[in-house]
Amino acid sequence: MKFFKTKTTEKGENIQLAYQDYGEGKPIVLIHGWPLSHKMWEYQISALVSSGYRVITYDRRGFGESDRPWNGYDYDTLASDLNDLIEHLDLSEAVLAGFSMGGGEVARFIGNYGSSKISKAILISAVTPFMLKTDDNPEGVDKSVFEGMKAGIEKDRPGFMKEFGKGFVNFDENKNRISEAQVDFNWNIACHASPKATLDCIDAFGTTDFRVDCRNFDIPTLVIHGNADNIVPIEVSGARSKDLIPNAEFKIIENAPHGLMMTHKVELNEILLDFLRN
Repeated sequence: MKFFKTKTTEKGENIQLAYQDYGEGKPIVLIHGWPLSHKMWEYQISALVSSGYRVITYDRRGFGESDRPWNGYDYDTLASDLNDLIEHLDLSEAVLAGFSMGGGEVARFIGNYGSSKISKAILISAVTPFMLKTDDNPEGVDKSVFEGMKAGIEKDRPGFMKEFGKGFVNFDENKNRISEAQVDFNWNIACHASPKATLDCIDAFGTTDFRVDCRNFDIPTLVIHGNADNIVPIEVSGARSKDLIPNAEFKIIENAPHGLMMTHKVELNEILLDFLRN
């Protein structure tokens, strides 16, 4: 792992984020989902690097090998961290690809910093455009779902993550595609995360409204979602992001769960490479 320091914030905070940088060619930044780390991209890193791309992955603050500050898990701060990484590596014409919670970072980055340094965006099983059910977002998810997740974590975080991990990949339906060992590996990554970050990020991805950010996309964008996603339902997220983002391309992976980067890695990698090449 490599490390870099984020810029000092108005609160005087300066933290260290872990990242990896492989290959040569057009840069692609992969942003992981909750509650995992850069390790979730194992099968995409290999496919992309071997196809001639430079692949950069990093651990969100509070996760993986990055520092674990007590605060800073709102999307404005997370987008600032991403911007600091892009500036640290002096990237231009980069592709941003965010999975699940990471899709929110892509959207908020574009909303706050524009697209002058990026050429394409990819949202995979992403939480955009707005997960929470409100009066002006009646299709969203009831707040009680997110509060229930937080209660389960506060009661027994490892136990909650064990069950969540099975639903993450629809394990019973995909035993021919993913092993129990892989599910256990994901559980280990999730348990390694900061408990505070794990809780605070539920509020972040569950209640942040990215609708304005999505309308500000002005670069080629690919939205990918599985139609068997029980964690971030396609009707609430992918299908609506496609409608809000100007000229977005929408790809549905049949019978794919939330964690399709593992269960449907072949299909996902083909879609990613086709979008990158065109």
